[in-house]
Amino acid sequence: MARLPRLTVTGYPHHVILRGNNRQDIFRSTADYQRMLDLLFEHSRAHKVDIHAYVLMGNHLHLLLTPREDQGLPKMMQAVGRSYVQAFNKVHARTGTLWEGRYRSTLIQTERYLLACMVYIDLNPVRAHMVAQPEDYAWSSYGHFAGHRIDRLITPHALVWSLGNTPFAREAAYAELVHAGISADQQGALTDATLSGWALGDDRFVVDLQMQTERRLIKTKAGRPFSKGLKPVPN
Repeated sequence: MARLPRLTVTGYPHHVILRGNNRQDIFRSTADYQRMLDLLFEHSRAHKVDIHAYVLMGNHLHLLLTPREDQGLPKMMQAVGRSYVQAFNKVHARTGTLWEGRYRSTLIQTERYLLACMVYIDLNPVRAHMVAQPEDYAWSSYGHFAGHRIDRLITPHALVWSLGNTPFAREAAYAELVHAGISADQQGALTDATLSGWALGDDRFVVDLQMQTERRLIKTKAGRPFSKGLKPVPN
């Protein structure tokens, strides 16, 4: 069966995962982490992609972003991936691939999943038992949204402004969201959708989104193709 093209639609938030080949480390030093942040900043600006949240883990990374131009996301990820591998191989005297194939991504419904995805991303180091609290981890967007620092990489999504009328109120509200965490169902849905490449949202969201792309958005039952304007049949 032919592989489906990656799902990318301008103006919608996307959750992206990029992993090291065979779970190998993609960061070996502080300079490696900083180089990745610099490349993400450079190429997200060049290709007009807003980065809303991120975390750099030892052998993978997560991004939450919105492309503002057609093909902006794949072009950004291609440029970042190539540039980083070239520098990493040179610094660490190695050759060959670093990534586990192409990046994985899903398009998410803003109102239902955007804040949950931000929490999911910022709690990664805690779930991995790397730190006790998200503020103890240097390589994520949590510090920006909790008011601990200003991160030039971040373009806050408009939905973040709904958390409070002042910066202090928004920071406190976001810290409380992260402290509360997300449900196992939300965590599983975000992980599964990103790794499989299917859109993540309710039926109405998927139907409306299907009007904007020829690419199939959800896994459908055999023999029942999804048509534009029709309600999808979940598997």
